[in-house]
Amino acid sequence: MRLRIAPSLLAADFARLAEEIADIEAAGADLLHLDLMDGRFVPNLTFGPPVVAALAARATIPLDAHLMVVDPDPLIPELVAAGVRRISVHVESCHHLHRTLSSIRTAGLEAGVALNPASPLVLIDEVVGELDFVLIMSVNPGFGGQTFIPSTLDKIRRLRALPAARELDISVDGGVDPGTAGPLVAAGATTLVAGSAVFGCSDRTAALGALRRAALRGNDS
Repeated sequence: MRLRIAPSLLAADFARLAEEIADIEAAGADLLHLDLMDGRFVPNLTFGPPVVAALAARATIPLDAHLMVVDPDPLIPELVAAGVRRISVHVESCHHLHRTLSSIRTAGLEAGVALNPASPLVLIDEVVGELDFVLIMSVNPGFGGQTFIPSTLDKIRRLRALPAARELDISVDGGVDPGTAGPLVAAGATTLVAGSAVFGCSDRTAALGALRRAALRGNDS
């Protein structure tokens, strides 16, 4: 499975989002990661479907929506209409996880489950067959710029070793930078969500290049 890098818009300059998106697209980003926060499931509040629709009108790369909200189900039809390509939901926020994932896939989108650092893999045992990807949180959700949690590497290795997960895209979000990219890919990650490691650099082409070179070292190990 090809490695993909998904810059997280949470770390961008919100006063010039259209320019920020154009910049990371020109630099070679594969996806644009969007963190939708409701101020309840996590402390912060970000943006909702109207802003996502505006971003979709500017973006040429697929939009990857991560729903850090108490009740994701009402947002799914709106995000489908807005034009996202992937949606991940937190297992703790879904009353009927199978139904939620089915609604995403029925709409023709890729469906994923996000697992917090303390959320065990067993929580997705019964829905692995309904998943296109798993989003492993390597920090506690809700804030950018946090320190990577090292135990994430073992969690990724255990997930990748599951027979039902061998073809899954394993995304990782939190503390991703050139220092962690190699070990993450070596453990089995295939999509790296990076915020400040991309948007925090003035030269986004160089930033993405550094991540890819580090990730390649992980593939070679």
